[in-house]
Amino acid sequence: MSILIVSGIEGVRNCADAVAKLLSLKVEVAESRRTALDALRKRAFSAVVVDETLAECDPLAADAIWEHAGQAIPLQINFALSGAARIVREIRAALSRREREQAVAQLAAREEIGMELRQTVTGLLLQSQLALSQNGVPLVVADKLRMVADLAGTLRQQLSTLSQAEKLAATSANR
Repeated sequence: MSILIVSGIEGVRNCADAVAKLLSLKVEVAESRRTALDALRKRAFSAVVVDETLAECDPLAADAIWEHAGQAIPLQINFALSGAARIVREIRAALSRREREQAVAQLAAREEIGMELRQTVTGLLLQSQLALSQNGVPLVVADKLRMVADLAGTLRQQLSTLSQAEKLAATSANR
């Protein structure tokens, strides 16, 4: 993970060094919009911190930086008023929020996929059992349908066990 600080104020490199040391992250400094955009094109950052004075004096530059920031957390901080400790707190809080949001999104995606899989498996199980209940189903086809029903039943059981394990893990993680 790395952070891009965009500021033209004097002493920003000292601040960046302090932030890097306190967060144990690589910090890159861009003193202009052009260097910031070049850095954003070259690689991805966890956070992009733009000096508030730059954003206010050149809103188009700030907008261009935000557009090219990708998945980086955008932060706007007044470097003239904020010390390294406050900047570190802001970055740490933003990174922590991002982690929580990602965890919630991953859990929601897993639950959605699990629900869709369970619905599909239920459909397979139901349709194969309905087909087996029909009169005149050839023996070879009936054997294949039983195999599909057994596989669908096994998959349903595995999905149920996995879902219970995830719920248990989520409950213990919240404690």
